[in-house]
Amino acid sequence: MNPARTLATAARVLRQLRHDPRSIALMLLVPCVMLFLLRYVFDGSPGTFDNIGASLLGIFPLITMFLVTSIATLRERTSGTLERLLAMPLGKADLIAGYALAFGLLAVVQSALATGLAVWFLGLDVIGSPWLLLLVALLDALLGTALGLFVSAFAASEFQAVQFMPAVIFPQLLLCGLFTARENMAPALEAISNVLPMSYAVDGMNEVLRHPDITPDFVRDALVVAGCALLVLALGAATLRRRTA
Repeated sequence: MNPARTLATAARVLRQLRHDPRSIALMLLVPCVMLFLLRYVFDGSPGTFDNIGASLLGIFPLITMFLVTSIATLRERTSGTLERLLAMPLGKADLIAGYALAFGLLAVVQSALATGLAVWFLGLDVIGSPWLLLLVALLDALLGTALGLFVSAFAASEFQAVQFMPAVIFPQLLLCGLFTARENMAPALEAISNVLPMSYAVDGMNEVLRHPDITPDFVRDALVVAGCALLVLALGAATLRRRTA
């Protein structure tokens, strides 16, 4: 992997995104709008927002980054851009890392906006540090970016990329512990939830919600989410096709 080529790829992606205000709005504003709506859906029961708001603060960025990244990457493949780029002295790892860096920078902004809105404007009651919330939200957004890059290799159209969302995101959403504690699930489902990265994202958010200091469980959850993101990025580089077929 060549750092100069990686940075050049990231700069190219950011220049393209600058001319796509709808994608920028989807990435930066939609999680904030969803948190705002959620807060006032539970206006008569602010405790409910406190219980689930932290979890969704990590889930919303993951979902939006998954959608935008998978569609944007597939658009470059179907237009022939990826094939032309890979015909140059540009490695697959350079390409994947460049995309991850570009979308990762947007993930930083997205996570900061969503965390600031939830904590300082919507009044999310968090016992731990808001900076730890921001860290987990950022890791979740990076995981969504990695998953989007990975699944785009298996889609032939933007419609197919969107179809991966029910297969990749929805099972994790149901099994992550948002709706019920994972230990209350059927043993088989609990075992599956224990290997899904979104489960650790939700657990990490809940650790910040309930504990004033960094706990060993929080460190474990953050490392699992970060490790899954890196693993999926490596798989994305390994499965990236040089030809558009």
